[in-house]
Amino acid sequence: MTDSEYMDRAEAALAAIEQACDRINDATEADIDNQRVGGMITLSFPNGSQLIVNLQKPLQEIWLAARSGGYHYRHDGSDWVDTKTGEEFFANLSREASVQAGQPLEFSA
Repeated sequence: MTDSEYMDRAEAALAAIEQACDRINDATEADIDNQRVGGMITLSFPNGSQLIVNLQKPLQEIWLAARSGGYHYRHDGSDWVDTKTGEEFFANLSREASVQAGQPLEFSA
């Protein structure tokens, strides 16, 4: 994948996260604060916990930092998948956000 293709796909993923936060905040009591600075989004929850999504341009990856650990995702042509487990990025983000919010939340591409 070219650097340009990576950036297009990665930026689309970050935009999807921002849109999902807006949708979730409108539809639930989750009250997720999302702040974007360049290629990084910080999701802050009312309990003080955070999820951090960060673009890693040199590696063409997206990284997720969560209470449960750090995850690295590479695009496989259709989805962002964990480099160790093969789990899809938005599925893992949904699970991690649900745990931290204390309610089921869904993020999607």
